Amino acid sequence: MILLVSLILVPFLAGIVSFLLKGNAVRVWALLSSLCTFTLTALLACDSSVTPLLWSVPWIPGLGAQISLYADGMSAMLCLLTGIVMPVILIANWNKFTERPHAFYGLLLLAQAGLMGVFLAHDALLFYFFWELVLIPAYFLCSQWGGEKRVPVTFKFFIYTFLGSLMLLAAIIYLSLQSQGAANSFAWETIVQSGKMLPDAEQQFIFWLIFIAFAIKMPIFPFHTWQPDTYEQSPTPVTIVLSALMVKMGMYAVLRWLLPVVPAGAAFWADTVIILSLVGIIYASCLAMVQTDLKRLIAYSSIAHMGLMCAAAFARSETGVHGILVQMFNHGINITGMWLIVSMIENRWGTRDMAKLGGMATAAPRMAIALLVIAFANIALPLTNGFIGEFMLFTGIAQSAHVYHIAYMAVAGIGIILGAVYTLNMVQRVAYGNVTEQKVQGDLTANEYIGLAVIISLILFLGIYPKPLLEATSGFAVMFMP
Repeated sequence: MILLVSLILVPFLAGIVSFLLKGNAVRVWALLSSLCTFTLTALLACDSSVTPLLWSVPWIPGLGAQISLYADGMSAMLCLLTGIVMPVILIANWNKFTERPHAFYGLLLLAQAGLMGVFLAHDALLFYFFWELVLIPAYFLCSQWGGEKRVPVTFKFFIYTFLGSLMLLAAIIYLSLQSQGAANSFAWETIVQSGKMLPDAEQQFIFWLIFIAFAIKMPIFPFHTWQPDTYEQSPTPVTIVLSALMVKMGMYAVLRWLLPVVPAGAAFWADTVIILSLVGIIYASCLAMVQTDLKRLIAYSSIAHMGLMCAAAFARSETGVHGILVQMFNHGINITGMWLIVSMIENRWGTRDMAKLGGMATAAPRMAIALLVIAFANIALPLTNGFIGEFMLFTGIAQSAHVYHIAYMAVAGIGIILGAVYTLNMVQRVAYGNVTEQKVQGDLTANEYIGLAVIISLILFLGIYPKPLLEATSGFAVMFMP
């Protein structure tokens, strides 16, 4: 019980305290609190791998809502990812100037608390509370510390996610009303039972109310249009939180709160969602190929990766769902590394335009090596952590009972080929060729070296020996299949 509550309270209280600190003290405080949270997530990963943890107390008895926290292998894995990524962000950006650091780091820690709540909530109303809570610090981080177009871009991001959240809330209320006076009408078990009892036609309608909210967050075509602009305009630490962690909220919610709740609706619309996901893979990959801005290229790359996971989720295959659990963690690690490299490039060269870059292998060889390793992981090269997850995703799609499962796998495979094309082209244009003039000389600094070392160590370790991650997420796939 103490462990589950601490995972939320530690970053929440640390974030509140950060607003009261000044100068460099807030950086030290934020890093120490994030390391403390990481330690707690590591303990959770060890505990939940043996026995899932559950803790509940009454919250709003009149509504049947509880403060109910639950951690199994999937929740623990995503909490661990959050616990790893946050200190890596703080370490890698240690020497960068940030205006109003007390507010910036305070909001980052509050976002971390909200993420932990999303991954641990076992009550639908509590889940919605944390789902919305994450949006608040993300909104202020983007709008206050973003680029020149941050205000209209952040407004678009807020409207997209808020409208989706209202649809989710309507579905939650409707499902809770079907519980026939249950004492805990918002509990996960009650919501699942209420959803399964609905007629097929109602499930098909409720499915879209829930799915659109999650599809926006992932994002899935055609609900993705907020993402490239938001990633481009946000400061790099915020972009990492959005890309490595917040998009996992959507995929996690599909597995936890959509597929088990309206199984008939999910089965009915499965082909539609798979087709949308595959269209998104090809569409995003083609757009990534013509980008010159590094941030936009990686943003479209993320859409393609999430599209593959979403397609596997609705393929109704145990191997595919297990692959999603593995790939959510691995994608979070890889995309964090990509954003860190982009930030380092922009700091030294003063641009993200690939047409103005080149010669990194000569000017900053260690950075070039890091870029190459992370790029290989991004295209799922064997012996990198991205390989095992994508292999399981493709296997899951191939094992699907859908009539066109082989066609689905073939189209998804085209996305993998396109991904290799635009990723290796990016490496060629950035790392090789003529050396461009640098505004800041030097290779990796000590803090950047530490941040990238953590990322690359995980890429290689989980690529060569994925057994710990596979065991931590095994046995949960059947629970979330429609």
